[in-house]
Amino acid sequence: MTWPLFIVAAYLIGSIPFGVIIARSRGVDITAHGSGNVGATNVGRVLGRRLGLLCFLLDVSKGAAPVFAAGMAHDLVGRPAISVAASESWWWLGVAVAALAGHMASIFLRFRGGKGVATAFGGLLAIWPTLGGPVLIAFGVWVLVVLATRMVSLASMVAAVVLPAATITLMLTASVADPAGDVWSRRTPAIAASVVIALLVLWRHRSNLRRVLAGTEHRVGS
Repeated sequence: MTWPLFIVAAYLIGSIPFGVIIARSRGVDITAHGSGNVGATNVGRVLGRRLGLLCFLLDVSKGAAPVFAAGMAHDLVGRPAISVAASESWWWLGVAVAALAGHMASIFLRFRGGKGVATAFGGLLAIWPTLGGPVLIAFGVWVLVVLATRMVSLASMVAAVVLPAATITLMLTASVADPAGDVWSRRTPAIAASVVIALLVLWRHRSNLRRVLAGTEHRVGS
């Protein structure tokens, strides 16, 4: 019965619009400046890198905190996918998705919100090691693409594609030893969640993709 409570709590925590709060503390309506997005990228663009980094860390934290708390409460943190029952994995992933949903459709912003990259990063990183490893790989790719192109949005889209690819690869190469005999049922939740989250992130970046293709997307430092 505790899982539904964690999911509700994760949604409410994910809904906290840190970008809006930070901007208002400086007398700025972040939705009326830059791209109008409430995420860390636009906060950094409008208010400076220091506040953008602060927003990023807070958005990561609101994804990681409820997922880590739920995992600790159910003794899941640090256990590989094949040692966790599929039902438990689905619930745990539900907490991460709830936090992401809160960020993307915040109850405090009339169900509007950010694009979810930082919150997804935090939530998936807390599902350690099942999705923590793949998300670190995706983050490494994100850094490389930002350095190469100076486009945060493009880096986020590429990282979103890398996430399920890395998850599937790690699931396929992991040990198949499973005394319960249901290896694939235990791996399916992580694979499905990585695909769904990647699609959500790509969908939220569809306008950025159009600008990338048109050559008009904003670049870091421009």
